[in-house]
Amino acid sequence: MEIKNYSSSTSGFILLGLSSNLQLQKPLFAIFLIMHLVTVVGNVLIILAIYSDPRLHTPMYFFLSNLSFMDICFTTVIVPKMLVNFLSETKVISYVGCLVQMYFFMAFANTDSYLLASMAIDRLVAICNPLRYDVFMKPQHCLLMLMGSCSISHLHSLFRVLLMSRLSFCASHIIKHFFCDTQPVLKLSCSDTSSSQMVVMTETLAVIVTPFLCIIFSYLRIIITVLRIPSAAGKWKAFSTCSSHLTVVVLFYGSVIYVYFRPLSMYSVMKDRVATVMYTVVTPMLNPFIYSLRNKDMKRGLKKLRDRIYS
Repeated sequence: MEIKNYSSSTSGFILLGLSSNLQLQKPLFAIFLIMHLVTVVGNVLIILAIYSDPRLHTPMYFFLSNLSFMDICFTTVIVPKMLVNFLSETKVISYVGCLVQMYFFMAFANTDSYLLASMAIDRLVAICNPLRYDVFMKPQHCLLMLMGSCSISHLHSLFRVLLMSRLSFCASHIIKHFFCDTQPVLKLSCSDTSSSQMVVMTETLAVIVTPFLCIIFSYLRIIITVLRIPSAAGKWKAFSTCSSHLTVVVLFYGSVIYVYFRPLSMYSVMKDRVATVMYTVVTPMLNPFIYSLRNKDMKRGLKKLRDRIYS
């Protein structure tokens, strides 16, 4: 049988999607369309509420507004193409389109990761060194942290995509996933991927584990500091300022670690699809609810925004 190379820019891949069952395509389309609309509207409301309320112009809400913006970008890279494929018979994505999707997916996902680390640092300084909070978390420092997060993430994505572009894809060009992620694409390559896997794993450890360790270190310091507070009310107040952020961290990193920190030989199509949906679709959708339902400042900001809209 003739072996075809699909690594040229004129060839493409077929995305199998979440399910091959034709009867599920329209229900899945409706579910993910609603989830995407909720994600976009919810995160836009968070951004507008923070922008419109001067009392929310603080480092924590600066990072939260940027996290909401990244979540919109993050899901928009994946979900619209997924929705089109639910109603399409071909489900084709071009080779260049696949690499572009992979690039922006990783860039926005990694920026999310670094923003979560920045928010952990903000909570660390606020709880452990409140008297110097204005010095450490002044606007220039917050802006530098944001720019650093974006720069590192985009460099990481560029390196990964350049690595993937050097691979050859023979015979099969069916990606058993709903978007162009690293592991499913590596599975298709007829090149020797052992070195690529090693580089990907090492580089992923360096880029993703760094903010995760930063979060772990921050919360260990926070716990030690809070346990020294004599009153139970004081302990609860300190912990309550971190609960929303910690919930998002657990949801995001729990699924990311499951998907990416395993060798390619342990890759499971169905399990990875479910885990990937968690951090690409579900977590960005839940973030606005997590940060608003238990946050008095955000509730006040959203109420002020509502009053301004309807006045």
